[in-house]
Amino acid sequence: MWKLSVACAVLCSVSSVAHSQSNVLLYGIIDEGVQFNSNAGGNRQYYLASGELNGSRWGVRGSEDLGSGLKALFVLENGFDVNTGKLGQGGLEFGRRAYVGLSSGLGTVTLGRQYDSVVDFVGLLEAGDQWAGYLGAHPADNDNFNNTNRVNNAVKYTSRSLGGFTFGGMYSLGGIAGDTTRNQIWSFGAGYANGPLVLGAAYLNVRNPNVSFYGSGGTVAPTTGGVPGSNFGSSPVISGYASARTLQVIGAGAAYTFGASTFGALYSNTRFKGLGDASSGPVSARGISGSATLNNVEVNFKYQFTPALLVGAEYVYTKGSGPDGVGDVSYHQGALGIDYFLSKRTDIYAVAAFQKASGTDSSGKPAVASLSQITPSSTDRQTALRLAIRHKF
Repeated sequence: MWKLSVACAVLCSVSSVAHSQSNVLLYGIIDEGVQFNSNAGGNRQYYLASGELNGSRWGVRGSEDLGSGLKALFVLENGFDVNTGKLGQGGLEFGRRAYVGLSSGLGTVTLGRQYDSVVDFVGLLEAGDQWAGYLGAHPADNDNFNNTNRVNNAVKYTSRSLGGFTFGGMYSLGGIAGDTTRNQIWSFGAGYANGPLVLGAAYLNVRNPNVSFYGSGGTVAPTTGGVPGSNFGSSPVISGYASARTLQVIGAGAAYTFGASTFGALYSNTRFKGLGDASSGPVSARGISGSATLNNVEVNFKYQFTPALLVGAEYVYTKGSGPDGVGDVSYHQGALGIDYFLSKRTDIYAVAAFQKASGTDSSGKPAVASLSQITPSSTDRQTALRLAIRHKF
């Protein structure tokens, strides 16, 4: 009996030590509001929308101290729709993020479903990631600054901060036997944050983007006659480019804070290369080939009137060009927002966005306005308004 008591005491002691070196946290965001679309395919639309400023989510993250400065870590993050209770990201259980890894003084290595370097180093400077949500994202979020698409099967490295400078890279294995390049995704980037100045730059390269990137959600269009269906969505800004063999994004941004004011500027170049590749996605009825490019320029401003009250303004200009006049388009977009914090965890906010289109869109038709993630307009103009509440836990 004495030996059994000693053994139990030792086990309890070990368990206590292990517990003290580990931590697991449950967290989440619920973002819900009333939204208005001035032209949803020709009609006005009033509706409730979940997750505009931040995607509604719950998640679990944790870490374990392994000693000598080494830690194990993990994140499992689920997205959901507040209005219906259904899963987000096409029905994936942990569609927002799911990864495990190790961290030390040399940096962090993680494996799983993750964000790319464009999101990590440049996206946080976009107005859409700060106060405007997806209504302030660049048309169709063509550069992924607003994190519309995640990356599956990814190995990722992030450095520790070196005097405010960080860098990192990511590689996603395509998993196709006999062809290591098919469906592969890779990116790298760097950032600097010190005092009032924040800088970021990144590069993203995606092979067969219709399947590997736009098809990374739970709902994937079926293959017909050996040709994958389109996963590009309904936005005419990019929907005609599903047959691209490669997607390439180059992005950079900067922000500077003067007292209560913060000024930001961003640029991105998005290219859909190798159009007409039927093994990547459906080929346009016009049979286009070659490359299409979208250049995005954003300037934004926010002012912190009080610790609880923030206002913001944004202007985005997007210029597109493509083969045989397809995609020769311009989008002018503006957004205004106000965010008031009732507490550290609860705020109410309002966003208004407007877009005007001209030229010929990716489908070869006269361009219509198409704010990100809402039903496209039937004309060259579109306005969206949102009033919402956000709670973090």
